[in-house]
Amino acid sequence: MMNLAIAAATRWGLGHARLQFVAGRENQVYRVSDTSGDYALRLKRPGYRQRIEIESELMWMSALDRANISVPRPIASKAGHLLELVDGHQVDLLTWMPGQTLGTLLTSSPKSDIPDLFERLGRLMAQVHVASDGWAKPNNFARVAWDADGLVGQTPLWGCFWEHPGLSVKEKALLEEFKAHAAHDLHRMNDSLDYGLIHADLVRENVLVSEHGLGILDFDDGGWGYRQFDIATTLLKFLDTPNYPALKSALLQGYLGVKTLDTASLDLFLALRAVTYVGWIAPRLGEDNAAQRSRRYIDTALKVCKTYLSLT
Repeated sequence: MMNLAIAAATRWGLGHARLQFVAGRENQVYRVSDTSGDYALRLKRPGYRQRIEIESELMWMSALDRANISVPRPIASKAGHLLELVDGHQVDLLTWMPGQTLGTLLTSSPKSDIPDLFERLGRLMAQVHVASDGWAKPNNFARVAWDADGLVGQTPLWGCFWEHPGLSVKEKALLEEFKAHAAHDLHRMNDSLDYGLIHADLVRENVLVSEHGLGILDFDDGGWGYRQFDIATTLLKFLDTPNYPALKSALLQGYLGVKTLDTASLDLFLALRAVTYVGWIAPRLGEDNAAQRSRRYIDTALKVCKTYLSLT
């Protein structure tokens, strides 16, 4: 794969730069360094996203960069393209973002002012939504939709969570009950929910903290969706922490200081976010540590779905 990465870097005039492998799942990511600076070279997994979807993602990120929101900025190749095809792989190049992830900061510096970070993150999240609403999308813009069908339709974006092979009969029945209630409530509330472009994966690993402020990484799963879904994505992994009420309050305070949002349905979106992980892990059960992660995702989903169903 390194030879492919070098060939790809050449398209940007960086064939002789230093390449360092950083991460690999949906993208194979390399840090590219030379005298002009540091960049992130992303080699896409063939078949995961259509070309128009990736080009739309890059145009969206460019628009957010122009709105002074800290995101990786796409760099055009020597041929003037944001996306290149190299040996069957779609490849792009982004500016390298400095800082450490919010997850790393919380682990290494437990005394950090976490509520302050969450308030700042809430503001940033709202700024992304406002800037995305104000951006005039090109006619060929195409991204996935985290709408009712994408979350609880017959073929959700991240898989049929109620068919996970690790579910007991009772657990499967509960998730099916949740699916029916959630679909009904989403359609009932549709006109009152704030819908637009969302990041859809604002977990702590995708938030960077530096001396310059907060930044956001990884728009791979971004698309059309409910704004409450972004908030739920950030909060879900902290649900069982003692300071969850303070983090939730800080995140919402930051968001609502920039943009109005009805948060009454947040329990529904926490449950919707939780079940997506159950669907996501099902086809990956053969990976290392997947069984433990799968059980954790299921247990979390059952907990928040029960909470939601008790309120309906």
